[in-house]
Amino acid sequence: MVNFEVNDIVRALHDARNEWRDSQRRSREPGAREFPSRDALAQIVELLKGALFPMRLGPPELHHESEDFYVGHTLNTALESLVVQARLELNFNARHQPRSPSEIDQAATEAVREFANALPGLRRLLDSDVLAAYQGDPAARSVDEVLLCYPGVLAMIHHRFAHRLYELGLPLLARIVAELAHGQTGIDIHPGAQIDAGFFMDHGTGVVIGETAVIGKRVRLYQAVTLGAKRFPTDAEGNLQKGLPRHPVVEDDVVIYAGATILGRVTLGKGAVIGGNVWITEDVKPGASVTQASLQNAPKGHAP
Repeated sequence: MVNFEVNDIVRALHDARNEWRDSQRRSREPGAREFPSRDALAQIVELLKGALFPMRLGPPELHHESEDFYVGHTLNTALESLVVQARLELNFNARHQPRSPSEIDQAATEAVREFANALPGLRRLLDSDVLAAYQGDPAARSVDEVLLCYPGVLAMIHHRFAHRLYELGLPLLARIVAELAHGQTGIDIHPGAQIDAGFFMDHGTGVVIGETAVIGKRVRLYQAVTLGAKRFPTDAEGNLQKGLPRHPVVEDDVVIYAGATILGRVTLGKGAVIGGNVWITEDVKPGASVTQASLQNAPKGHAP
């Protein structure tokens, strides 16, 4: 039997944690965890998915006659847990912007109440995403198949939840929810990205959508598409300036094929078609078709 010096390793890990806490000015005082739990958020999202789509993503033994009871019970459980996680994030943030415990409790409860009230609207948005996938993919045999199987739809369920949390001032919870989908699907959507109804990612693996991207209605894109930033402005001290608009605006009815890279605060006009493996850093006119050949023939510095 191998004899590990576990006690020595425990002491060394203790020292490493304290070095980090001191460098980040974190408290060493005993107490409960200070920030949200990834595992708890994963459980909350699973409950919310079941509440929004009970007969498809809920428990297998569920019957129509008990659907509303299940939804009510599941929502209560999920939302109570979400308040706990919201309180942890707000309490963690209070290190820099002090707030009383009662203010934090009130803010957490109000944020989750607003999130709950948004759920019917999120369900309708997700219905439009599912329908867009069914109508846009000839291989899809039913909307049920799309909901149960398509990674792009799973990513959008997470994104619709995450974006609302982001809007409600809970960016860490939002980012955790987004990264849970990223890990499962390979689709990386920042929760700040604004995505309108009827959005469809076919296949989806390798898609990256940045924080300040704005996507219109009925947009379709394929695997390995990047809607990213071209440059990262810094302040006088060399620190990255956060929150500036730096990602593309994609107008209604745009199609972007596999491997396309669109960088910077450029606009893809309504109805434009972006071919595979192109690199775009300029605005694209409404209705234009952009391919590698058309970019090679375009005047320097101008997309078609």
